[in-house]
Amino acid sequence: MGGWAEGAAPATVRRPRRGAIDPVGTTAGSGPLPSGAVRRATVVLIALRVVYAYNWYNIGPALPAIGSAFAVGPAEFGILGAAFLVGAGALQVPAGLLARRWGPRRVSILGAGLLAVAGIASGFSPTYDALVAFRLAAGCGAALFFSPAIGLVASLYPPGRRGLPVGTFSSAFSLGSALGLLGTSLLIGPVGWRGSLEVGGVLLGVLTLVALVAIPASAGAASTAPRTPGVPASLRYRGVWAVGLAFIGIEGATFATGQFIVPWGEVVHDWAPLLAGLVAIAFVLPSLFGGPVGGPIAERFRNHRTQFLLAVGMSAGVLALLPFVGLAAVVAIGIVFAFGYGVVYAGMYVLPHFWKEVPGDEVPLAIGLFNAMQLAGGAAVLFLFGAVAAATSYALAWEVLAVLTVGTLVALVALPPTPAVGPAVGASDARPTAPAR
Repeated sequence: MGGWAEGAAPATVRRPRRGAIDPVGTTAGSGPLPSGAVRRATVVLIALRVVYAYNWYNIGPALPAIGSAFAVGPAEFGILGAAFLVGAGALQVPAGLLARRWGPRRVSILGAGLLAVAGIASGFSPTYDALVAFRLAAGCGAALFFSPAIGLVASLYPPGRRGLPVGTFSSAFSLGSALGLLGTSLLIGPVGWRGSLEVGGVLLGVLTLVALVAIPASAGAASTAPRTPGVPASLRYRGVWAVGLAFIGIEGATFATGQFIVPWGEVVHDWAPLLAGLVAIAFVLPSLFGGPVGGPIAERFRNHRTQFLLAVGMSAGVLALLPFVGLAAVVAIGIVFAFGYGVVYAGMYVLPHFWKEVPGDEVPLAIGLFNAMQLAGGAAVLFLFGAVAAATSYALAWEVLAVLTVGTLVALVALPPTPAVGPAVGASDARPTAPAR
């Protein structure tokens, strides 16, 4: 996408409108960022993504202690996890709209700050209901960070060279998730579940201040170009809706495993808290390697339905085996499951950058819309998992989860094909309108 695919001739090239986002992270007309500034901004954004993810998953190992503190069980654990997802889903589209107005840098940093404050406040929750409210607020902060931040990462690079940085940014969530699970498991003993949540918030708060200084203000600056009245194109494009609906199941599965592996291991298998936390890492960390695979695949190949079906089907298939295996096999299942969804997520977040129907400054909005659908549906899946586990057994809950994971893939029938893209041959200051995109 840095130029056009080899052998393809562009039909039309649009000159960048004044104030429009160009492919190198700054407003058109103000010039590209220096390579050093691009690297620094990318590193800081990836680090933010890691600590952001830490604050998603540090609640999982704390659930048994929270249950003891507030006399609640699996059903309430499901509500607690769903509250975060509801907050994260509710502000996805507003986050994209705000990014169009204020620029993705400002909105993503605001979101990281809100998540940090809510994470610290969670540790001071006097009641279970207060903890649910603080996790809801944390989810709102997560929403404001994510889609603007991923749009910002992509804007730092020319077309055709975005797959790897976007895939790496996506996969950094896995590292943060693993650190959240491990860190909380280690911290609960010396500082308690409250202190473990506060640590995550403080770490994110410090890094947010670093981001304010390290990411140039011109990176992902707001577009001042006039917009066509009416509903934005990204909210009407069927590919956005197809992606949003298709991956509701895998979204719920990623959070159900992250939140429930620890209490499931302690209750069903009698694992020690630290062992359960270590096992849970196998369900998130391997997606770190799936992202750099899925992003470039999405950039190079046309048939994304096949890519997504294979990856999600593999993840759901191994998930269904969980009730029937021992410790070593559970770890193996986690590795396969996480790698599969890492491939899916990286590919999913690269796709909007190829859709010619979605203007460049609406990419965060497109990502926000399909994230909103996935998070809202994922919250329902997570709630259902907790309810089934409480009413029947964890074994049945895992089977229901596996079925839901593949069941929502039916929406992929509406996913438009994406033309293959050749290797980048240099930065372009315009988005081609020819099929070579």
